[in-house]
Amino acid sequence: MKIAIVGTGYVGLVSGTCFAEMGVDVTCIDVNTEKIENLNNGIIPIYEPGLEDMVLRNLKAERLHFGTNLSGILDDVEVIFSAVGTPPNEDGSADLKYVLEVARTVGQKMNQYVLLVTKSTVPVGTAALVRKTIQQELDKRVLNIEFDVASNPEFLKEGDAIKDFMSPDRVVVGVESQKARDIITKLYRPFLLNNFRVIFMDILSAEMTKYAANAMLATRISFMNDMANLCELVGADVNMVRKGIGTDQRIGGKFLYSGCGYGGSCFPKDVKALIQTAEQNGYELRVLKAVEEVNAYQKQVLFHKLKKHFNDELSGKTVAVWGLSFKPNTDDMREAPSLVLIDKLIEAGCKVRAFDPVAMPEAKKHFDTIAQPIYFAKDIYDAVLDVDALLLVTEWKEFRMPSWGVVSKSMKGKLVIDGRNIYDKMEMEDSGFSYVGIG
Repeated sequence: MKIAIVGTGYVGLVSGTCFAEMGVDVTCIDVNTEKIENLNNGIIPIYEPGLEDMVLRNLKAERLHFGTNLSGILDDVEVIFSAVGTPPNEDGSADLKYVLEVARTVGQKMNQYVLLVTKSTVPVGTAALVRKTIQQELDKRVLNIEFDVASNPEFLKEGDAIKDFMSPDRVVVGVESQKARDIITKLYRPFLLNNFRVIFMDILSAEMTKYAANAMLATRISFMNDMANLCELVGADVNMVRKGIGTDQRIGGKFLYSGCGYGGSCFPKDVKALIQTAEQNGYELRVLKAVEEVNAYQKQVLFHKLKKHFNDELSGKTVAVWGLSFKPNTDDMREAPSLVLIDKLIEAGCKVRAFDPVAMPEAKKHFDTIAQPIYFAKDIYDAVLDVDALLLVTEWKEFRMPSWGVVSKSMKGKLVIDGRNIYDKMEMEDSGFSYVGIG
């Protein structure tokens, strides 16, 4: 089977590469000529464990191709996955111009049956707009060509995306015809030979499922952060609370970890978009509005803890920041808590020494316009040299067991603020540090 993937961002590139790995002939399309040229030379635009090797392997096997012209391959493919960006508008709603541009191109150039599958995260009702757009273009050409649209939202975790795609918990697909269902079944069966976990449903429900899933996960995170802040006030330990409620089978233990806020390309954008969808339909999602408010506050928690420790006198202090990406195993800086933290530190007159195993090139792009430069360290020990405090923001594995003796000798002060609760308070205090966690 030959398919096309439009958009070589995170979702498109991972999806296309994984389909190719399973033997499908895949052409990934993007309007960014430089990115396509780099991909054809084996240069990967994102960091995702295992992705580079898989791309190179399938390029060599000639199952994976990269190009810029969707029109030129429409006669050769049966399925097109649309994985283009849906950036937020100012009001939080999703911008669908790229999604509809793909549909417009398909309608203008198709000459035979095609199934257009939306993989981008889009508001409920987008498939109807896609169908209408294609049909309008066919009507202009006075052609009656059969086509289908479908929704196949992605549920990939950055840092673990290959495993998620190759062995998914489930695959959610919204379809309108048996023909579309049969094609999707054929595509996904090789991934799920022993347990076919494709959940077919109507398209509107599939579109909603994506938003509802991310909103639920974001809600659990903000709930635990709210509980952590209350635990600090009453003297309880949020880690004990997490264990106590996480063993309840009705609740479960995942996404119950308190920290310094969630970020990334999905949760913040999708929560905003879902709130906007509700408002457009005359309903207020009060719980999700609270989720947003808690998360915005939580991204400033480490700064407030630092400020409290130094009695509001932060000007001239030097602070080490360990971890810049919004989560481990990715270089994604979108909506990262570190961005809010560092902005607040610089605004307060602090000097910042930062280190991240992967995300520093992305961080430099964000901070290259600020008046006070950030020192990007060569390793974790360089980051803590002569600092007054160390703030752990992202829980990369290499941060879990540093040589605290070396850290202690390097630091001027002894304050460690743990934004992910990965260190043991008693051990840290026994090592001579003043330790502050979350909750």
